[in-house]
Amino acid sequence: MAIAAPDEQRVDADPFVQFARWYAAAVDVTADRAAAMTVATATPDGRPSARVVLLRGFDTRGFVFYTNYESHKGQEIDGNPAVAAVLYWHQLDAQVRIEGTATRVSRAESEQYFAQRPRGHQIGAWASHQSEPVSDRATLERQVDAAEAEYPGAVPLPPHWGGYRIVPARIEFWKSGTDRIHDRVEYTRAGETWTIRRLSP
Repeated sequence: MAIAAPDEQRVDADPFVQFARWYAAAVDVTADRAAAMTVATATPDGRPSARVVLLRGFDTRGFVFYTNYESHKGQEIDGNPAVAAVLYWHQLDAQVRIEGTATRVSRAESEQYFAQRPRGHQIGAWASHQSEPVSDRATLERQVDAAEAEYPGAVPLPPHWGGYRIVPARIEFWKSGTDRIHDRVEYTRAGETWTIRRLSP
């Protein structure tokens, strides 16, 4: 499935509807790899870092991913909730850029998602002290074994694990163009109103 270059006169007035169309096209050509999303965070003094996570849901409230709240990214978000994200699909020559504020999703929402994860992923959430140093692989495997022994049945949601929702203030749709004359359409939000404009390549 191909996508048309975004046109400020023809894109949907709702950026989430527009995103859903592009995301469906990305899923069609990349399957589960469409969810790969780079999330950039920063310390309170502006030192940035970025990593790839998986987009696990979106609606008019924003874009959701899950992580260990005590991880490097979680600590940065707690100290500075301003974040940016980008999804790039080279098969479509297209990307979506998102800027906004990250907030934790409800505990109930995290529990619902966690219950759907494979058991090994659930155990890993308990076993791994994400972003912390670990002496060797054997130590990590012992932590996994310990978590398996502690939870032989259903695995509960760890208190330090859950979702973040990026509430966007800006969303940009970018499509590669000939001679690097790319098409870029930007949505910016003021309250509940989105303004649409074309950007130069």
